[in-house]
Formats: sequence, C-alpha cells, structure tokens
Amino acid sequence: MDAKTVEAMVRDALEGATVSVEGSGANYDITVISEVFADLRPVRRQQTVYATINETIASGAIHAVNIRTFTPAEWEAQGA
Repeated sequence: MDAKTVEAMVRDALEGATVSVEGSGANYDITVISEVFADLRPVRRQQTVYATINETIASGAIHAVNIRTFTPAEWEAQGA
C-alpha cells in the first residue's frame, strides 16, 4: 500500500473532494476537503473518510490513520 493508492481510494469514494495523503507502509495522514462535510459533526466526518478505506484497515494493509477534514470554506479560513 502506498500514499497514492490510499489517495485514489478516498478520492474515488468522495466525488469532488480534494484529497492529500502522506505516509508510507501502514501509517497515513489523510486530509480531505469537501462540501460533503458541511453540517456534519467531527466524528461523522471521520467516519465518512474511514468508510472509504475500511477494507484495507480490516485487512491490515493500513494500520494507523490520522484524518483531517474540512469544508472548502474552513480550509480557506485557515489560510491554507
């Protein structure tokens, strides 16, 4: 498993999202920017992204993830 594969998995599942993945082996930092997160609580946002990679976590291909989620407005407000 590599970062580009994880990125593609998340991007394919969350249409229109901007996805960035860093890491290697079984540990990844995932940042997702999408309107799908509007009106969702932080836990539900995490669950939404987690669901896109759940099979690889269950198989052991991914061991640890750090997920950061933003709406486009939140991302811009950060000055990112």
